[in-house]
Amino acid sequence: MDPGAASEALSAERAAASELIETMSVRLRSVVEAGAGESSDDEHDPEGSTLAFERGQLVAQIERSKALVLDIDAALVRVDRGTYGICERCGNDIADARLEALPAARLCITCASSADSSRRWGIR
Repeated sequence: MDPGAASEALSAERAAASELIETMSVRLRSVVEAGAGESSDDEHDPEGSTLAFERGQLVAQIERSKALVLDIDAALVRVDRGTYGICERCGNDIADARLEALPAARLCITCASSADSSRRWGIR
């Protein structure tokens, strides 16, 4: 993938992830505020479990988005170094289609599949 196009795609994805973090953070603050002053007994408060679930979902989305921003920042460093699009495990090129789908990809599909398989079975 062309380094200029890669930088543009990564920057756009970073901006979208940062915007999502901000949006979810605002929603999280409103959920927390909605629960403030209410009974902290989620078990007996009909709204409590809903608010707790929503709060958990928002926190998880924010954390995933923050991790994505870090991955994108690392990919932008690889673009600057000229190593973007090269698998960090085997050194082969990462397919353009994979980079289009996952612009911050560090591994080619073969190595990523192997890593997923190893994690699934607890192999290191």
